[in-house]
Amino acid sequence: MTPVPVFLYHAVTDNPPAWIAPFTVRPATFAAQLDRLTAAGRTVIPLAELVAAMRHGTSLPSRPAVLTFDDGFADFWRSVYPQLATRGFPATLYITTGAVRTPGGSAGESLLPPADMLSWRQIRTLDVAGVEIGGHSRTHPQLDTLPRRKLVDEIDGCRETLENELGHRVSTFAYPHGYSDARVRRDVHAAGWGSACAVGNAFSSPRDNPFRISRLTVRADTPIGVFQDWADGRGARTAPFRERQRTRAWRLYRRARSRLGTPVGGPPSEPRRSLSEAGGRS
Repeated sequence: MTPVPVFLYHAVTDNPPAWIAPFTVRPATFAAQLDRLTAAGRTVIPLAELVAAMRHGTSLPSRPAVLTFDDGFADFWRSVYPQLATRGFPATLYITTGAVRTPGGSAGESLLPPADMLSWRQIRTLDVAGVEIGGHSRTHPQLDTLPRRKLVDEIDGCRETLENELGHRVSTFAYPHGYSDARVRRDVHAAGWGSACAVGNAFSSPRDNPFRISRLTVRADTPIGVFQDWADGRGARTAPFRERQRTRAWRLYRRARSRLGTPVGGPPSEPRRSLSEAGGRS
């Protein structure tokens, strides 16, 4: 089974807000990581090519990789896209529509803390330039804890807003925090999305579930050796694999806390020796 690294980035900046700093990569580090992918013989492909291989068995390059970016931070415009364009690398950018910066400078309804986010003008320009724009919900909740009405609003409302702003169909979704369950995945499929990314901190593969695509979270503290292992196809599991018991237990705990009105955020902490499998926000 061919391991395909699907990298998950968030902010790429030297000066992130404190709340996203653990999931932020410096621009110089990001550039060095892209160079390592090239040196490792990786061909960066659009996410859609990997999805086509999952669905139809189409062929992939011998050493493919995919780049994805969650939330819609403004540094994608300043720090990320220029690096991608220089190298000719495709990427998918997942937008939390309620966090998009409006012409007046403020963001809309979102559970994300304050940060410098992309504007719709910038998102449309990136779309025209060839960056794939995907959905990341309206407000960035934990979808697998929501009642059905709110779940549908987050999934369908995000797609409606993106398609109205871009003027064309959008096809790929990413679960906030990486959280989903069978019910959430069914609703994402029913809403017309063609694929969806989770986290998993594992390699994807042509046998992966197109509505549960595994990704590798690149954090501020990801050691260069770990990134190199990922670029070389080592150091993590390869999807598909069965959901772990602790993942199911963590979901039940989060649901219980959500019903009590005290939701909890990201995944449980992991020992440092398990960094390649540790959970990551999305």
